Amino acid sequence: MKLSDFDYTLPPELIAQDPLADRSASRLMVLDKMGGGITHSTFSKITEYLRAGDCLVLNNTRVIPARLFGEREGSGGKVEVLLLKRVETPGVARKEAIREEETTVSESGLPTGQDTESTVSLLWECLVKPGKKLKEGATISFGGGLLRGEVQAVLEDGNRLIRFTYEGIFEEILDRLGEMPLPPYITHTLKDKERYQTVYAKWDGSAAAPTAGLHFTPELLQEIRKMGVSIAEVTLHVGLSTFRPVKTEQVLEHHMHEEFYQITKEAARLINDTKQQGGRIICVGTTACRTIESAVDSAGQLQAKSAWTDIFIYPGYKFKLLDGLITNFHLPKSTLLMLVSALIGRDQVLKAYLEAVKEQYRFFSFGDAMLIL
Repeated sequence: MKLSDFDYTLPPELIAQDPLADRSASRLMVLDKMGGGITHSTFSKITEYLRAGDCLVLNNTRVIPARLFGEREGSGGKVEVLLLKRVETPGVARKEAIREEETTVSESGLPTGQDTESTVSLLWECLVKPGKKLKEGATISFGGGLLRGEVQAVLEDGNRLIRFTYEGIFEEILDRLGEMPLPPYITHTLKDKERYQTVYAKWDGSAAAPTAGLHFTPELLQEIRKMGVSIAEVTLHVGLSTFRPVKTEQVLEHHMHEEFYQITKEAARLINDTKQQGGRIICVGTTACRTIESAVDSAGQLQAKSAWTDIFIYPGYKFKLLDGLITNFHLPKSTLLMLVSALIGRDQVLKAYLEAVKEQYRFFSFGDAMLIL
């Protein structure tokens, strides 16, 4: 299986640069995964394709303003840092050492990092620009010293482990200093940060939005509930796998980075009951899909758990829980395109993408949607 098998040509003008004023006004391409038929609709009419007894699975992660701009201490050189993955719990810094203190843990399973009396230390895996000059021991200042970072290690893939020190609450500092980590193909400035969040976003931790969920409004979700469709919320904090391109021509040589996920007992029960009663499990986005497919046991039962996953779904994969998928249109040669191809076949995906280009659909994060049933 070659990377070039998942390529297609996209006119640049079809890359959506701005979100629509009405989230649910985006277009919707509906694919029949068995017959291959294509129907054109709008997202606000998605209820026409759902039925009582179905279960929608939402990823309720919340994007943090994970892009930071700072200066190298000593040289003053400009540095850009993208937070990818928190790799340890916060510790309070003392003169003699850095030790762990009790921290508040949210329902997402990740510590909040709250400590208002001492300097707090927190270790993150990060992408950095420029990378060559940021060697182990290099220090960075953000916001005039409000936040400081020291490179602890240079990883094999070029990422850095950076220890951040600060006083107060890390999330509040990020809100003050950080920017939303919009993908590089979006060149316009996002005026409202909340438009890069789903309306059901709950737990902080992602470096990118689960963009298939951006089309939902509270009113549409309420309408879906009223028609007898269950809604199960899971959490997967989107990390490097979203940003990292596939660089190997042989697809199976690509390695996915780990991402943290959590499935509650309530969500597992809803999904298992739906499956047992003959309803369809429809994931909103590839991240929700990867979450439940990571936590299903050999008997086909979804487990309530918190863990890390590096699951890579590509053609040949046999889905254990998922019956349908709501997703956006993805980049050429991306792992997301491979996941969709695993569900309906590469040829059918590329045929649908050619149709989308012909019909002038909007692509990528702020673009239109596809429903596969």
